[in-house]
Amino acid sequence: MHYEQILYAVEDGVLTLTLNRPDKLNAFTHTMLRELIDAFDRADADDDVRVVIVTGAGRGFCAGADLSAGAGSFDHAAERDAASHRDGGGLLTLRICESRKPVIAAINGAAVGVGATMTLPMDIRLASSDARFGFVFARRGIVPEACSSWFLPRVVGISQALE
Repeated sequence: MHYEQILYAVEDGVLTLTLNRPDKLNAFTHTMLRELIDAFDRADADDDVRVVIVTGAGRGFCAGADLSAGAGSFDHAAERDAASHRDGGGLLTLRICESRKPVIAAINGAAVGVGATMTLPMDIRLASSDARFGFVFARRGIVPEACSSWFLPRVVGISQALE
């Protein structure tokens, strides 16, 4: 599969997946979702890949869902399939959780919404001093997605997750 919005590079057993929309702070799209799921499938099938690192191009890790289409950002009627009951971030986090390879998040900047929740099932999260995290769901009037209500308390503890 040819990737448009991520970079896939393997060197010395290390697969680096780079979210590659730096002009949009790597805002998450359905194309990026499909590409990341395919990349994790490829990594699991490749015995030369020993570990997966996920990072972002430019100054951001992932600024969350790309909302540039306005209200149409959440109109996915044409994309309905057997997995339509699951949000895109949830599909990705479950795929990352099922990965047969260790997954490391190299968070190099803003990680907001799905940009933060996609890191929760990863085995290790490394954040640069420029990293910023935002769980902004309540401020947007939406429920937390990507299985974050299950993963977050297991990463930071129940008290911090409730806060």
